[in-house]
Amino acid sequence: MWISILFFISCVFVLLENGLLIFIILIKSSLHEPMYLFLCMLAGVDIAFATTTEPKALAIFWCNNREISVDSCIAQLYFKHSSFISESGILLIMAFDRYIAICYPLKYTMILTHSLRGKIGVAAFLRTHCTIFPMTFLLKRLTFCRNNILPHTFCEHIGLAKYTCDDIQVNIWYGFFVLMSTVILDIVLIFVSYVLILHAVFHILSKDAHHKALNTCGSHVCVIILFYEPWVFSVLTQRFGHHIPLHVHILLANVSMLAPPEC
Repeated sequence: MWISILFFISCVFVLLENGLLIFIILIKSSLHEPMYLFLCMLAGVDIAFATTTEPKALAIFWCNNREISVDSCIAQLYFKHSSFISESGILLIMAFDRYIAICYPLKYTMILTHSLRGKIGVAAFLRTHCTIFPMTFLLKRLTFCRNNILPHTFCEHIGLAKYTCDDIQVNIWYGFFVLMSTVILDIVLIFVSYVLILHAVFHILSKDAHHKALNTCGSHVCVIILFYEPWVFSVLTQRFGHHIPLHVHILLANVSMLAPPEC
């Protein structure tokens, strides 16, 4: 019960903090700049990311509602995976924004026009749903005939597929493709962006400008670390932590769902 109370409080904080952030950015015209609009998008995805899984988790804790249909499970994992990939994409867009702002400050408004920002947003949306949508068909074609007890409080692609009697090699390889073409690619491009940013920053002669440029990127770097660190830790724990009790895996997985949106 005490774990469910902590989850509930964290979920409430996610809704209030990110909702307030969106409200402030939308009502203040002085914040209608690319970086703040991207931050508004990030807060919106954070809300979707947390509310996709936590209501069902709380229903398990509080109402002992431990059943979920296959279609509901597929819908949950669709929104969960798409929210995660969307957030990763927005972090990449923010890294690109900081790269333009620091490396080409005089051409910032010329490069990041309203038209380009709109195209980037549409491209991120299409990438997310075009990569996740085939998962629904890959799961719907399977016949579920094995143990139907899911170990986690939420559904995931391979975690659901492994309970079938069919060959899931296509699911495994497609899941690997999605991971490499979205999250891993985003991490690599974000790293490259910040290498170029640091290269430009350390060639700035003015110490004040040097300090200002680093402060501009500091908050974004913190957000990136807070977003990817729980996910990487959870993945590594599942892959190599076979000696770790199952309830610890479940707890870490739930924390990875709430910690980045709340922070």
